[in-house]
Amino acid sequence: MKQSKQMSLLESLTNVAVGYGVAVSAQILVFPIFGLDVPLSDNLAIGAIFTGISIVRSFTLRRVFEEIRFRKVWV
Repeated sequence: MKQSKQMSLLESLTNVAVGYGVAVSAQILVFPIFGLDVPLSDNLAIGAIFTGISIVRSFTLRRVFEEIRFRKVWV
């Protein structure tokens, strides 16, 4: 069965939402090790930027692989 675009997006958003929490937590823990004193608001903004990038990346890759799978069925 083929996954719909909406379900691909929902899966990507869920995956990235969890990743956002992990990323911001990691930034808060790791940045000080490298001497970076970053306010929480900046950590949240940095996380949001990378989250947007991750959503596009994850959705695009899912659609590419779904297209590959669909074409193999018909070949």
